[in-house]
Amino acid sequence: MNEPNNVRRVILVTDGDRIAKKAVETAAARIGGRCISKSAGNPTPLSGQSIIELIKQTPYDPVVVMVDDRGHTGTGNGEKAIADIAMSPDIKILGVIAVASNAEGVKGVSVDFSVTKNGNIVEKAVDKYGNMDGRGRIVGDTVDILESIDVPVIVGIGDPGKMDGKDCCDKGAPIITKALKEIIERSS
Repeated sequence: MNEPNNVRRVILVTDGDRIAKKAVETAAARIGGRCISKSAGNPTPLSGQSIIELIKQTPYDPVVVMVDDRGHTGTGNGEKAIADIAMSPDIKILGVIAVASNAEGVKGVSVDFSVTKNGNIVEKAVDKYGNMDGRGRIVGDTVDILESIDVPVIVGIGDPGKMDGKDCCDKGAPIITKALKEIIERSS
């Protein structure tokens, strides 16, 4: 269901490489939502305004959007798109799936919880492989902006579609699917 005044409900995923794209598309279909596949890329190929227009055209709910900085430690394309989407009065961000990476020189972001590669919900961050790393912050290249915008829930996960084969599309991308479902349940 759409929010009043046609405000669109969106979940952001901070990854957009080829494997992540397939996993996010699989997971979005499993939750009855729609993935904006054109937002995928490494880095994100579209501007925030272009992504907003695509979100508005999508008849499904929620809409899942991928944003990626391709390892850029400053404010890259993905984070610029996040800022634009967050400022749009037509968009309600339900939550963000913050994807861990091996990025260096980033602050990272505090998470509300993470989903491990084994599908467990933990109160700490996970690493790129979906293992608990003992920190409360996800280290990734497209997450530093998240603490400066209004996001109701931030869920940490490892690399979508990977995590030692535990999130592959052949298995239905169960880890990212679980993360999406948790965001939806907590937004009700």
